[in-house]
Amino acid sequence: MLNHIVLIGRLVRDPELRYTSNGTPVANFTLAVERNYTNRDGETEVDYIKIVTWRKLAENVAHHLGKGRLVAVEGSLQIRKSKGKNDNRTYINPEVIANNVKFLDWPSDSKKNESRSNMDQDDSKSMDDQDDQDLSDDDFEVPF
Repeated sequence: MLNHIVLIGRLVRDPELRYTSNGTPVANFTLAVERNYTNRDGETEVDYIKIVTWRKLAENVAHHLGKGRLVAVEGSLQIRKSKGKNDNRTYINPEVIANNVKFLDWPSDSKKNESRSNMDQDDSKSMDDQDDQDLSDDDFEVPF
């Protein structure tokens, strides 16, 4: 069996770095990926894909990437199922578990990313406190 995915796109917002209860770093971000074709109106459609990174890769992503940065992500597709608050509605949350993230452009302002990395270390949250949320396309601004 093969579960391998490669994506190239831009970050919709800055990555969120958190730590599990045992101290393992995990970073989440959403990648905007253009489709290879245009619709009837001649517009290129965009897919928003959740990306999850772990350990050292998570720390590198959180400290060196920001909204609008172009990256290549290599990993595997995972589909998590979770029940809604009233236990009768199931949400399907596809995400890519990344094992490699390549930075494809340079930051426009290195001082901004440096100061943001210091803030991330202070503002990290525990994964135990995070609730799953469903995000619609309206929640994002296309970064290209």
